[in-house]
Amino acid sequence: MQVPSRSDLPIILLDEVHLTLASAAGAVNVLRGATLNVAAGETVGLIGPSGSGKSTLMMVTGGLERPSRGRVLVAGTDLGALDEDALARFRRDTIGIVFQSFHLIPTMTALENVAIPLELAGRADAFEAARAGLAAVGLAHRVLHYPGQLSGGEQQRVALARAFAAGPKLLLADEPTGNLDTATGRHVIDLLFELRAAHGTTLLLITHDRDLARRCDRVVHMEDGRIVESADAEVTAFGRR
Repeated sequence: MQVPSRSDLPIILLDEVHLTLASAAGAVNVLRGATLNVAAGETVGLIGPSGSGKSTLMMVTGGLERPSRGRVLVAGTDLGALDEDALARFRRDTIGIVFQSFHLIPTMTALENVAIPLELAGRADAFEAARAGLAAVGLAHRVLHYPGQLSGGEQQRVALARAFAAGPKLLLADEPTGNLDTATGRHVIDLLFELRAAHGTTLLLITHDRDLARRCDRVVHMEDGRIVESADAEVTAFGRR
């Protein structure tokens, strides 16, 4: 695949990405030449069976896992050229991540959890911005509560506030409703799409739910560590053709 010039680069460009991991049973080829382009502002739903490599693809895209072979460019930056410190700074400034299991720090309040990335970025208004972020997800009254005092839906809303706090160019969401009941999960997803639209953020959403994936502009299907299909999603309230 010919890599376009920097000015023409999509926000995500994965070029023949391979990842092989060691296991007790021998080497496991998790990614087998995955190639994907995502345009700035696009929403993409990534689906596929368990074990197909979806979460690993997200980890590679977010710089949380380094590929064995291939190129990973995000917002025009080659992640393979960055050392661990530079990669952490790039991720902090460019990428928001929402996991299925929330990943909040249990000894910190909701306010402190959201303020952390802003403090690390040197923002003088970290706590003010964190309060605004929590208000945007309907948790202005819960800022001083700890994760253990919050419901699952509230914890995921804190995670959303944290992910959007620094105004990321790209949001990676890995089964964000996986630990929630249906009604709560629907509310969290509605909120995620509302925040994404308000910020103009590119979204890569990993899900096993085809109906949820179709809320995105495009649905990408993954099998056996490869992208096997990519097509425009159906028109929805949050999609386009």
